[in-house]
Parts: sequence; C-alpha cells; structure tokens
Amino acid sequence: MKYLIAFLFFTAAALNAQTSRTLHENWEFRSMGWSDTTYEKTVVSTEIYQWKTAKVPGVVQSDLLRSGLIPDPWFGTNEKAVQWVENHNWQYRCTFKLSAEEFDKKHIDLVFDGLDTYADVYLNDSLILQADNMFRSWRTDVKKLLLKGDNALNIIFKDPKFIHRSKAKELGYELPAGSENVSLKVSPFTRKAPYHFGWDWGPRLLTCGIWRPIKIQFWDELRIEDLHIVQKSISPSKALLTVETYVKSDASGLYNISVNGKNQSFELKGSDRKISIELEIDSPKLWWPNGWGEAHLYPIRVEIAKDAKILASAEKKIGLRTVELVQENDKIGRSYYFKVNGLPIFIKGANYIPQSHFLPDVTDNQYKSLVSDAKKVHMNMLRVWGGGIYENDIFYDLCDEAGILVWQDFMFAGSMYPGDSAFVDNVRNEVRENIIRLRHHPSIAQWNGNNEMNVAWFNWGWQKQFAWSAADSAKIRQDYENLFQQLIPEQIKELDPYRFYTPTSPLSNWGKPENFNYGSMHYWGVWHGKDDFEAYRSNVGRFMAEYGFQSFPEMQTILKFADSSSLSTDSEIMKWHQKSYVGNPLILKQAEKYFGKIKSFEDFVDKSQSAQALAMQIAIDAHRLKKGHCWGTLFWQYNDCWPGPSWSSRDVYGNWKKLHHQLEMLYAPIALIPEIKGNKRYVWLVNDLPSDAEVLLEIKKNGKIVFLKKVKSKGNSLKKLLQLKESKSAGESVELSIYEGERKVYERRVD
Repeated sequence: MKYLIAFLFFTAAALNAQTSRTLHENWEFRSMGWSDTTYEKTVVSTEIYQWKTAKVPGVVQSDLLRSGLIPDPWFGTNEKAVQWVENHNWQYRCTFKLSAEEFDKKHIDLVFDGLDTYADVYLNDSLILQADNMFRSWRTDVKKLLLKGDNALNIIFKDPKFIHRSKAKELGYELPAGSENVSLKVSPFTRKAPYHFGWDWGPRLLTCGIWRPIKIQFWDELRIEDLHIVQKSISPSKALLTVETYVKSDASGLYNISVNGKNQSFELKGSDRKISIELEIDSPKLWWPNGWGEAHLYPIRVEIAKDAKILASAEKKIGLRTVELVQENDKIGRSYYFKVNGLPIFIKGANYIPQSHFLPDVTDNQYKSLVSDAKKVHMNMLRVWGGGIYENDIFYDLCDEAGILVWQDFMFAGSMYPGDSAFVDNVRNEVRENIIRLRHHPSIAQWNGNNEMNVAWFNWGWQKQFAWSAADSAKIRQDYENLFQQLIPEQIKELDPYRFYTPTSPLSNWGKPENFNYGSMHYWGVWHGKDDFEAYRSNVGRFMAEYGFQSFPEMQTILKFADSSSLSTDSEIMKWHQKSYVGNPLILKQAEKYFGKIKSFEDFVDKSQSAQALAMQIAIDAHRLKKGHCWGTLFWQYNDCWPGPSWSSRDVYGNWKKLHHQLEMLYAPIALIPEIKGNKRYVWLVNDLPSDAEVLLEIKKNGKIVFLKKVKSKGNSLKKLLQLKESKSAGESVELSIYEGERKVYERRVD
C-alpha cells in the first residue's frame, strides 16, 4: 500500500500582536495611458486620466464602475465594451501619516498581501518593489524612506500583454493557453488567475489592482513570522504536538516564550530563530468531516516576552486528525480514496471556482453562505480548482469549522508553461508561500499540481494543433515535469511532508473503458461527448473528480443581465453569456428529450434546470451504487463567477438551482437508491457514516406501502434491499422514505 498520512493542525489567523494597521484610506486612481499605441483606436472617456476615488482592496474595473466610467460588465454584451481596460496602465496613490510613537519604531515594514499583477511600488518617489505574481505577498522594510509628515505611496499596474509580448513571440513555439481566445496569448507566462483570461463558463476580464490588504507593521526587537504545529502522535489519551515559532529578529538577549501557558526561555543572538516547544493535549477530541462528528478546534496561543513585557503574540486554532490518500494496485487497476482518522470516507462534493472576477468585492457573508450551503446538502469536500486562486483565509477557516475537506490545486490549468529560470523561481516562491500559509488548515486533504494538463498532453492533440517539432515537444514536456514532478513535490516534502500530493487531475482519461479502473477521473462524455444521461451509469471511475451538465440560472438572475427583448436562446445576449462551445443547443435537446417540448423561454429555463438535476441524479446514484469501486464524486461546478448558463448548482447570487435543492437527497449520508437494470428495478441501502445505524425504511408503490421495516445498516456499507415487482399500470410511482423515530429524514420519489 502506498499512501501518506497527513496531519492537519490549525486555522490561519493573523499574527496579531505586532503593531500594525491597514492603509486602505485616501486612495485615488487614474489611467496612465495605453500600454501600446496600437490600442489607441478605441475611443474612451478622457475622464479616465483624471484622479478618481478608489477602493482598497479593489480592482480597477470595480473602481471604474463606481465612477461611472464603464458599464456593468455583467450586463448584456458589455464584456466587449470594457476590454479596453486591460490595454491601459493604471496608477493608484494615497498619502498617510505616522504618529510619533509609530515613527520611533526600529522597524517599519510595508506588507502587501496581494498585488494584481505587475506592479511598481514607490514610497516617497523611491521604488521599493516590483511585483510580478498575483499569488504572492510582498514585504519591505521602509523605515529609512519614511517622513514624519505626509508619506506618499504610488503603485503603477502594467498590462501583462505588453510585458510578455516579446517573450511569447521569441519563445519559438506557441503554448496552449487555457481558454484564452485572443491573438496574443500571454496567460502561460503570467502568474495571475487563469480564469481572468476567459474560460468556458466566464468572461475575459483582465483585472489589476490592490486585491488584498496593505498593512504597515511596526516592531522593535522581534516579530513572529510563522507558527507551524506538527502533530507528532495521537491516541485516545494524549496528543503530542511540536509548536514551532519562527521569529524574525536582529536583537540579542534572553526571552521567554509561552505556548498555552507552558513557558520556556530562549536566547537571541542578533539573528532569526525557530523555537520549538512540545505540547500535550489530554484526551484529545478529533476533527471530523461534515456528517461524521464534530469538527473540533483547539485554541493555541503563543506569546513572546522580555522582562515581563509581551513583545509579540500569535493565536490560532488547531484540529487533530489524520488523512490518508490510498492509491494502491488491486485486481482491476489502482484505487483512489481517502481515509480520515483511519476510516475510509465516501467523498461527496463539488468543484469550486472563484466567486467573481472582481475578487475584493466578494463579502465575508458570501463566503459564509457558500460554505453553509455546502454543509446543508451533506457535502464533505470542495475542490479548489487550479484555474482560479489560492483562496482567502476566510474560505479555509469556514471549511475548518464546517468539516468540509478541501482538495487544493496549485494554480495551473489547461495550459503548458515556460521553463526559464525567472519563471521557475517565481513559481517556487509562490508555491512555498502558499504551502506555508495554508498547510495548517485541518480542512485541506491534499495538494494537486494542476488541472487537466497531463491528460491534455496525451489526448487533446496539442502537438499537432500547435505544429510542435520533436525538439519543441521534448522541451515543453521537460518543463512540465520540472514543475510538477520535481519543484512542487520538493517544496511539499520540505514544508508539508505529512500531506499527500498528486501531480495532476485526472490521473485517467475517459476515452477508454479500462481507464475507469485507475485513479481520479474527469468524465465529460455526457457534455463534450454529447452522450445521453444514461451513459453516467456505465462510466464510473475510482474517484469522479469532474463531470457535469449545464443549466440556466433562474429568471430573476437572467433579468439582471438581460432585458425582456433578449429572452431567447438565439438572442445575442444569451449567446454571449453562453461560453461553452457545446452550448445552448445541447441543453435544449436534452431538456426536450427528458421533459417534453419547450413552450417558452421561461419553460426552457425551468426544464434546463430539471435536465441538469436529472443528469446529476443519474450520475451521483451511479457513483454511490459502485461504492467500493468508486469512493468519491465531485461534480462540476458548485458556483459561478458571473450570471449566465453554466454547470453550477447555485448561481453567482447564491440562488439554489433545482440541482442544489436535490443534493440534500442525493448526498444524504443514509439513502435508498433505485437501480434500473433492463426491465428490473432494485432498491439499495447505502450508509456512508462511519458507524452502524438502525433506521425505519418505508417504500410505497402508487401510494400503497409495500415495505415497512426497521433495518440495521453497517457503517460504510452498501447492500441490495429488494427488487421492486413489475407493474403494467401507467404512471406508476415509487416513494422511498427513511425515518429516525417518527421523524422523516429522507424521502425520494421514483417515477
């Protein structure tokens, strides 16, 4: 057996004892002009060159919209009307003052949690940093540049196309570039959210701006850089942890560190230090996934003091659990399943994408609603897809609290990437920083290198499409292996050795039947292959990491991006908001096949959701009925980044589609699942809980009870309950119900 046990520890929280404050006030922005003179033919308002009020954190499109300088990019075909924004360079500026107490601090750092993406930063006219990666943070000591009066901070954001124009042309061959549909494709060279360049469920909106907080931090002798808590061992009676505190310092002397009241002296000698303290937790409570028990979290507080004065502190929460990703050869292929605290768990969830292109506009309440909606329908995992972002801390904090496991991709998707030393070094820093930032969350179950790059290399015909020579192909493949087989796993081995890594998803392609016996699977026969929904029953892999069928959002959402004259699938607006090349005709075909002739646009919208719900019902039932062979189902996709047709179960405003309402039944931990084999119908009882359960089962046929019995169900089990007798009566219906005591906890109708 080859697997790795991953120990997860604490939720990310700000290191809050060092004196700091945000610099989010008094910001202005303006255009600095076209990045290239060839773009100047587009007519824009001269007001963009005048200083306007900016919101920080924010992005330029949101600032332009608030200033009335662009139309709503989500409405109609306005996406086209705002493309000029990416062709400008933009300047942001603010002024700030320091108090006498702040100015007298020995160290004053400017900390940028996220700059999108190419940014030159000036403090009092001095260049202090040049950012080139949206996924990294930046810190610089600015003590010598600060003034006692007003201080001026200026940031110039540059068009990534102009920066990489020559690189893309000089490379000698073209790289695949996700869903980027423009002549000059620079997304492979740009460490920026890939979906910003366009995808088959969202627009091209190339943002720039101060997308995460800016802080100014003050400290004298030391500051805490990081806490890393390593779970050494755990038993029912005791958990043994090592708390590693990383201190940044240029001071010397004897100091005291306290971890949850346990004190230890340590010495500084004018350099940085790591201080390790062993910590015991008696009778530890484990952290469990949603539905399996409490997602228990322990508070951990670290304080560093000298002469009884606290100089720095950090407080986080830990969760104690083990995760194993089991990939072992068996008689049919190779398994792929998770164990949590030693027990195999059937994974039920979805693929998650960013909630907007304008990321700072997403509120804490939207994050709370999103995770809550996942928990309500019994999800226990969300996959953070590799074409988006490494999410904000609040996302992982909420998943920690809700018991939602996270499959975490690194941000590479649908492309191939360059291998020059500057790019590789940039990626190395990005990977290290995000591993360190996220490794402590008990929710994160695994790291995954990229989305669909390996399967594309071997099955999508890129070599022929881009006319690569043998030497080109060898170089591109070597660059791929350097990133995903060497660089990333080396960083994980050093920084997070207890968590499993897979280099890519999927590990098997859906083109051949035997591939469904090996590893993770993205099955797209029902959409891209245009198969009928029944194909889901015969195409079940060991772990179904992607599959899906599109629907339209509800009419209330549609009327927020289209007027009443555009309510037709053939209208320009509906075609524009449909980003999939397969698109509306397939939705129409399948909706009519399964639910009858479409009578109106409103009827189409309703039946599109019915068709999607039916497709996912057939798929999820098939996956659960092959439990043991299949150990996970993550449909594509959970949410949207703008309004329009997509594979989502909840739209961009958080409205539940029919699919999401149905998930409460489809993902129920104990469920009755019908199976159709030819003319025969069976009912199976599945229990995904770790423990045994006794439930009262009721089955009605045409309103008449044909089965009523208390049944004991073993934990993590699947068994055939009975075969339904055939009936020749038209319109026959079967109702399946489960009771706990007198309370009905599950019901399902089978027509």
